[in-house]
Amino acid sequence: MRAHIDSKVCTGHGMCYLTAPDVFVDDDEGYGQVLGDGLVAPGHESEAETGAASCPERAITLS
Repeated sequence: MRAHIDSKVCTGHGMCYLTAPDVFVDDDEGYGQVLGDGLVAPGHESEAETGAASCPERAITLS
C-alpha cells in the first residue's frame, strides 16, 4: 500500500500523524508527511487507513 498527502489540500490539522504515528509525521511547519518513500510498512495498513480517514480535508490517498 502507498500513501500520499496532497500538499495543496493539507492545512496542517495534524490528525493523520496523531492517529497514525507509524505512517505519518509532521514537517517543520506542522503539515503532514508520509514516512519514508510513501510505502506503508507491512502490518501498518489499518493504521494508514485510520490516519487517512481522520483527515478533515481528505488530503490523503491510499493505493
